[in-house]
This record gives sequence, structure tokens and C-alpha cells, in this order.
Amino acid sequence: MSDTTGTFQYLSEDQVKQFRRDGYLRLPNFLSKEETEALLARSKQLLDNLNLAEHPLTKFTTGDDNHVGDDYFLTSGDKIRYFLEEDAIDRDGQLNRPKERAVNKIGHGKVTLENASMQAVARDLQFHHDPVALQSMVICKQPQIGGEVPEHNDSTFLYTNPPSALGFWIALEKCTPENGALSFLPGSHLTTPITKRFVRLPQGGTGFETLIPPENVPKNPGGKYVLEACMPGDMVLIHGSVLHKSEKNLSPNTRFAYTFHMIESPPHAVYDEKNWLQPTPQMPFSRILDAPNPTTVSVTA
Repeated sequence: MSDTTGTFQYLSEDQVKQFRRDGYLRLPNFLSKEETEALLARSKQLLDNLNLAEHPLTKFTTGDDNHVGDDYFLTSGDKIRYFLEEDAIDRDGQLNRPKERAVNKIGHGKVTLENASMQAVARDLQFHHDPVALQSMVICKQPQIGGEVPEHNDSTFLYTNPPSALGFWIALEKCTPENGALSFLPGSHLTTPITKRFVRLPQGGTGFETLIPPENVPKNPGGKYVLEACMPGDMVLIHGSVLHKSEKNLSPNTRFAYTFHMIESPPHAVYDEKNWLQPTPQMPFSRILDAPNPTTVSVTA
């Protein structure tokens, strides 16, 4: 693989080097104020459209032991569906707050921002030969109950062989230490291999498949997490192997964000039928670039 080459269309050479070194990169003001407000307004409109009479009250969690795996989740790849905060449902299985304050995220039908700037970023990074987009989400991070997201990397949940996930995370509201801004362990993508993958289980539901036996898993790289506060319109690029997390939102403010992921397409990587998210005839994975990148730079453990 080659080093940074060619003329950059959006990113600077220093930004590309920073992404490769740290495993993430914040791009201030990636979206205009008008674009950001339009996405936020659409997100709130989707919340208004939630019909509780037709909803199975599916909760969302990223924990290893009880990650969501019901049919409502597994068939959401080409639909708009709503996943609730764990603390929004009482012991009787009923919402304990208004619906617009109960939703953890909306997903996963793909609505990507396939504009010129996004394509330029994908090309400048030289991360993929021919990237495809496979999911999108609005993450609400509700006041007081917005769930903690523990340390993880995205390639565990969107696995290819070799790993190739790349996240595009856009703040629609101000993201602060108080309302659960993202934190990253810089450089962990260079030391932390993908040790397991989130899969559909043969008997139904979801679980984790071991890729590296526990006794062979490298020690946690250690180091200090860096919190990335964001303003509305900022975008964070997230390497699929970098460790990141967010704390519970205990503030009185929401923390809306829009995010989607890209992966490498065949023959450069394999995305198999074990993955929880599957393309459908109605919504296949869509290519991002008009023409493939002639070269890529591998940056991983």
C-alpha cells in the first residue's frame, strides 16, 4: 500500500495523517447551519411519526449480554424503525415518558449524504477502493436517560474480512461532556484487532462470534480517552477499529446526531450473510464514488 498521494479535494494532508494516526478526525462545520437544521427538523418529524400502537417497544442496548436481536431490529435495514431507551419503559412494559423523549435511535434504512463533499472525503482518505454505504441512524441520546455506550469499535458490529468499516458521525446539536459527547482512545486502531463479531445466530436472534480466542487477545492498549465536544454541523470520521464510547446523558438536553457507515466492496472485502444487517432488493448497498480509488492505505492492527 502506498502513502498519501495525489491532490486532495476536501481534506488537507495533515488531516489525513491525523486520521491515520489517531483513528478519528473531527471536521468542524462540515454541514452548513441550514443543512444541519434541516436534518434536525426531519429527525424530530420522524419522532412525531412514531405510531406506538404498532410498535413492539423494542429497546436498544450495546451491551454484550442482551444486545437487541428481535425481528423488528433484524429487518430494519431497509426501513425506518424506532429503538427505545432502556430506561424509557417501566416494569409493566409501558412508556414512562412522551414518545419523543423515549427513542434511543431511528434506523437503519439508508439515507446517506451522497454529496460532493462526502465523496471528496471518501476519496481523500484512501481508506477504501470502492466504498458502499450500508446503514444510517439518527441517535437521540435523550435527556436524563440517554444510555451509556461502552467501549467498542464499529467493525465488531459491521464486520468485513478484512475489517473495513468507516463511520461518518454528524452532530445535529451541541455535544458536550454533560450530554454524552463521544470519547476516543487515540491510536487504538493500530493496536486493537477485531476480536469478535456481532452475528445472526442460527437459532434466531443475535450474539457474538469469537474471532480471536480470549487467551490470545492482546492486552488493552491503555492510554487516556479524549472527549470530542462538537458543535452542530461538525462531522467525526471514525475508523472501524478505533475504541470509542460515550457516557450516559444526565443533562436536560438532547444530543441528536446523524450517522452512517461505509465498508469496502468485493473483491477487496467480504461482507457475509452472518452479519445482522443485510442488503435487500429494495435497498442494496450503494456505491459512493463515481470511480474506485486506484490506491488505498491500510491503517489497522
